[in-house]
Order: sequence, then C-alpha cells, then structure tokens
Amino acid sequence: MDGFGIWVGALLTLAIFSFLYKENPIYRFAEHLFVGVSAGYYLVQYCFSALYKKLWVPVVDDGQWLLLGGGILGALMLFRFHRRTEWISRFAIAFYVAAWSGYIIPSILKAQVLTQVRSTILMPWNTPGLTWWDHLSAALILIGTVSILIYFYFSHEHRGPLQAISKVGITFLMIGFGASFGYTIMGRITLLIGRFQYLFYDWLKLGPS
Repeated sequence: MDGFGIWVGALLTLAIFSFLYKENPIYRFAEHLFVGVSAGYYLVQYCFSALYKKLWVPVVDDGQWLLLGGGILGALMLFRFHRRTEWISRFAIAFYVAAWSGYIIPSILKAQVLTQVRSTILMPWNTPGLTWWDHLSAALILIGTVSILIYFYFSHEHRGPLQAISKVGITFLMIGFGASFGYTIMGRITLLIGRFQYLFYDWLKLGPS
C-alpha cells in the first residue's frame, strides 16, 4: 500500500505539472480531485473538532447545557441555504461578528499595534548590552515608521520637507513589499523542491539510500 500511495502521489504531481505545457483534461482532473479531497478532509476535521469535541462531548458527557446556545446559533446559519429563510441566519451571523470582534480587536490591537508602537519608541541607549547593529536597527525602524506615516498623511499637500520625507517612506514601503514578495517566492520554490524530492527520491529511488 505504501508503494501504491507513492505511485498515486507521483502521477498526480505529474498531472499538475502538465499545466506547464498547457491546460488539459489531466490537469483539470487532478485539480478537481485535490479540491474535492481537501474539502472533504476539512469538513470531517471541522465536524469532529467543533460538533463532536466542543458540542457533543461537553453537553452529553459533561452536562454543560449552556453550550447548546452556541449549537443553536450554528444551526441557524444553515437557514442561509434557502432564500425564504435566509433572514433567520442573520441573527446568528450578527452575534458571531459582534462577539468575535469584541474578542479579536483588543488582542490584535495589543499584538500588532501597541507592541509595534512600543518597539518603535523604545530608546535603545536605555537598554544595556546592545551592539551598534541594534542601535542602527532601532534608528531605521524609527525613521521608516515616521516616514511611512507621513507618506499616508493626506491632510496637507506633500511639498518641501513633507515631499522629501514621503519619498523616504516610499523607499521603505518598496523594500517591505519586495521582501514580502521574495519571501512568498522562496516559499513556493521550497514547495517545488519538495515535490521534486518526492519524485526523484521516493518514487524513482534516485536519491541517496
């Protein structure tokens, strides 16, 4: 069965690679199979982790009947599949959006805003044991943050010093976008290398034993 699974994986990988020549029925079959299997897998995972572990087990085995409220709200979302009962699902969606926003906004604000603001305004000379590179990094972060914020300051026309600082902000933005794009490309190349290793090592047995 292991050898059969390796052959199936290799043939499906080659079917996906056939798109490099042109779109064809073999590629579409592999694509649809991948989407269907992924959807079925995640459906089972979510049903097991949400319906069974977080609803059925606590309510039936532990007697936490208050959790039935969440189960009822989840069931109300299923009314969205019918046009006449679609309005019922809005109550559950509104409650979910409000509750999740109240939960996630403070944590996101603390993790992605306040923490970054604190790291930006920290004075490196007040922290002992830092190297020259730490001081340079702190200065670059401060300059980049201030210049980018000034670039997005649209209440005043960018002329003179504002225009010069805005250009510095654009430079930092382009560097950030380039680094993010490069990181994404490297991640895709890593996946490609993994598939080649699977084909050559696991399927064709051409790698080191």
